[in-house]
Amino acid sequence: MKKYFLPFPILPFIVLAAAFLSCERNRPGQPYSLVSPDGRIAVTVTAGNGSPLQYRVSYGGKAVFLNSPISMTLAGGNVLGRGTEVEKTATARNDKAIKPLYSISDTLRDRYNELTLHFKGNYAVTFRAYNEGMAYRFVTRLPGQITVESEEVQFNLAGNYPGYFHPVGFQSSSEEKYAYRTVADQAGSDTSMTSLPVLLEVPGGPKIALLESDLLDYAGLYLTADGGSQPALKGALPAYPKRVKQGGHGGFNLRVEEREDFIARTQGTRSFPWRVAALVPGDNELLTNQLVYLLASESKIGDASWIRPGKVSWDWWASLNLEGVPFKTGFNTETYKYYIDFAAEHGIEYVNLDEGWSDQFDLLKVTDKLDMPEVVRYAREKKVGLSLWCVWHTLDKQMIPALDQFQKWGIAVLKVDFMDRDDQQMVNFYERLLREAANRKIMVNYHGTYKPTGLQRTYPNNINKEGVRGLEWDKWHKEGATPEYAVTVPFLRMVAGSMDYTPGAMTNANQKDWRPVADRPMSQGTRCHQLAMYVVYYGPLQMLSDSPTAYQKEPAVLDFLKTVPTVWDETRPLQNKVGDYVSVARRRGNTWYAGAMTDWTARDLTLPLDFLGEGTYQAELFDDGINAHRIGNDYRKTTRQVTRRDTITVAMAPGGGWAARFTPLL
Repeated sequence: MKKYFLPFPILPFIVLAAAFLSCERNRPGQPYSLVSPDGRIAVTVTAGNGSPLQYRVSYGGKAVFLNSPISMTLAGGNVLGRGTEVEKTATARNDKAIKPLYSISDTLRDRYNELTLHFKGNYAVTFRAYNEGMAYRFVTRLPGQITVESEEVQFNLAGNYPGYFHPVGFQSSSEEKYAYRTVADQAGSDTSMTSLPVLLEVPGGPKIALLESDLLDYAGLYLTADGGSQPALKGALPAYPKRVKQGGHGGFNLRVEEREDFIARTQGTRSFPWRVAALVPGDNELLTNQLVYLLASESKIGDASWIRPGKVSWDWWASLNLEGVPFKTGFNTETYKYYIDFAAEHGIEYVNLDEGWSDQFDLLKVTDKLDMPEVVRYAREKKVGLSLWCVWHTLDKQMIPALDQFQKWGIAVLKVDFMDRDDQQMVNFYERLLREAANRKIMVNYHGTYKPTGLQRTYPNNINKEGVRGLEWDKWHKEGATPEYAVTVPFLRMVAGSMDYTPGAMTNANQKDWRPVADRPMSQGTRCHQLAMYVVYYGPLQMLSDSPTAYQKEPAVLDFLKTVPTVWDETRPLQNKVGDYVSVARRRGNTWYAGAMTDWTARDLTLPLDFLGEGTYQAELFDDGINAHRIGNDYRKTTRQVTRRDTITVAMAPGGGWAARFTPLL
């Protein structure tokens, strides 16, 4: 991996040199300064002389976080970050290119300035300033095992900012709707707690996304709102489970009935999760912010050449419905052979077997409705990988024998569901499974999961995560997955990492006609709204949610879906507004794809094509049809030649969208 350094801007370099380049013992009670490489983000840390550890942040000279205390309380009354005595400081700067195994770009720039304060008591706190945000973490050098009773995470805000919150509890779905309100209103709501990411809008800029990264062997971070005289968001972390009981939907959850009085027991010498604030000038930059990935630990699995992103023909959304076939469809061998044939014919890498292939509580007991050895043999013959759905706690109990069986079958992906927690016990399950699965060259797609925290870098076989109100909600929920939600999540949930939204519905309805129908589902919005998701939504493992016969009826749509990549060499945001519309262009090789989506408001966008290279491109355009406002399935495909000096006007119906493929002409 090539490592290179670029010169600092002059002013930040002077500030850094004057403030903390010395590693000698510092005077107590002094401020320590850190700035981003471009000088826009400034972090001031105050510590020493027995004072509490605090930090504050400004963006472009504007205060965004006021003095905010941080600490960590260990068993025995030892509070890291209180009564601080600084023993030494250390600084670093980094500017290198990272080549991820898969991403939204073939190269990520990891550029930051770093300040570490080493404190009496064998601990340190490291702060980093990127051009795209700031982060900090605790680091301990203590013997043996320690018990962390609590952690103080605080963002004291310079104003009562409005933003998007995700009101949940410690054991609830990560698929709730976002609420747009001020911090004070969030504090006064029924659920003042929110999961991450949180997106705050500072008047006049910046946008602030609050996240965490490198969550390993610890509890996940939530925030509670304080709307008092000093608006603030304060950390809350779930305590370790003491007693659990099987329950929830189908008995698929383990519900926590009693918790311990600590959040984690862990090694005394370690680095703790990063607390992250992405600070960006506008909505476009949210679509390319990669801080969560950059801050995560590097890969722990060694050789990863066997990991293969791609698309999945999904059985569950369409309830295994096939039309015009000479057999009764359902959970049987003939149906899955049809899915495998469809995938093989169209270059779709995987077929999923969802709930029903086994006893949900005994993964070694396969249903007698399915000849699993024959399905496995047939998939291998057709060079199609198989994905199996599992209840997490069943897999946890049977992990080694089940994984050994899956390895014998040649299973490529496990779709693991219904965790719905991120206390330390659950976080450790994620890592334990990824480690064992990697040993058998099996990828894992977590559903019913918490937000991404960089696991895709640390364990690249964590090929995707759900943690979003995806298309499946349109099968049963009275509100479903609305277009408003669909044009919000790219700027919130997707800032944390990839997401398995499971797009691709071929029955599409307007707002008046849509209704949840479990076995014959329809999506909200237009056909092109669904097509655009394959470009707008980043997911290395991407579902084709509808049935093979539904796609076979639409050869133009199928041709687009079977060729659209799931990982990218370059990403270019176009015109965007959180909660209203989204548009993005992405490149794989020499071919560009673009997608746009709107909420329930019809809207026109004029998009420049300056992301294209030189020369002429063949543009295949999928637009909402003239009657798409009435019949969501209505679309039209046109073809034209374009160059990077052209623009395209996209007319989207309510809940509409647009998708395009640009292929260079020789």
